[in-house]
Amino acid sequence: MPRQLRLEYPGAIYHVLSRGHRQIYVDDVDRHDFLKTLAETCQKTGFEVHAYCLMRNHFHLVLQTPNANLVAGMRWLLSTYTIRLNRRQQLLGHVFSGRYKSIIVDGSGAGYLRTACDYVHLNPVRAKLLGREQRLVEYPWSSFGQYLATPAHRPCWLRVDRLLGEHGIQKDNAAGRARFEQRMERRRCEAGDEESEDWKPLKRGWFLGRQEFKAELIERMEARLGAHRSGKLRHETAMARAERILAEELKRAHWNAKDLKRRPKGDPVKVSLALRLRKETTLTIREIAERLHMGSWKSVNTRLYLATRSSKPVNKFKDKRRKVKASDSRG
Repeated sequence: MPRQLRLEYPGAIYHVLSRGHRQIYVDDVDRHDFLKTLAETCQKTGFEVHAYCLMRNHFHLVLQTPNANLVAGMRWLLSTYTIRLNRRQQLLGHVFSGRYKSIIVDGSGAGYLRTACDYVHLNPVRAKLLGREQRLVEYPWSSFGQYLATPAHRPCWLRVDRLLGEHGIQKDNAAGRARFEQRMERRRCEAGDEESEDWKPLKRGWFLGRQEFKAELIERMEARLGAHRSGKLRHETAMARAERILAEELKRAHWNAKDLKRRPKGDPVKVSLALRLRKETTLTIREIAERLHMGSWKSVNTRLYLATRSSKPVNKFKDKRRKVKASDSRG
């Protein structure tokens, strides 16, 4: 059976679900690290997260992609978290099972984003991870608690305004947040243990929205299938972001395009620019090395490692112990 096409376009909203091949989180340190890796993914790709929920063997995200780069961003998120988890827990092999599932959500403001986010926030209730006497906010690994926090205490990559708006809440203040919690607790009681009819497309379908929205998606897919350019378009998106960053940094350094070729491969400006491209885009080290005329990707990888290491704060206590050991060995 052929794989379902990953439809990408600027501003698309998705409900993403990925299950574990084995345990995704061994402990709470892993859960914190997953959210940290998600934050880095958002910084690299521009993802805007509307809701998330970490479960025992899977996770849910509702996210928006201003830059039409779902595939590149999810690939970085899943692979990076897998490497970090295996290294920290001394494990081997795959963490996630098969392809992640992505359902396109109608963002017209007709309530479909609210349906997807409510589904995600009520997931701990359906999984019976919360008792009937417990509030939704008591589940610590979903974005619901972040919605009840003040803006200063939320991660910058979590966008709350659209969901609050679809709940009829116009202001992100104490009264609005209290109203949002009341609505969600009422929604929880109304749903009970039964699956809402509104949620069926999220479990079995490929889109959630109006029929007009479905027709638009089919038209987009037909154009993509005919051109066979989905991979190329994704790469062009990453390259466009990289070129914008490159233009900013060249202007700041008072360089022009010719300076990239004339300057030494290990020039500090080039290294700084390579670090930013690595941090804020999904370009590979090989692509960065070629674009900045820095030689082989292996040498660039070494330079980035040394630059990152030198920028970390020195542990004076450890440094002092090294000096003591050195003097002991001489004496």
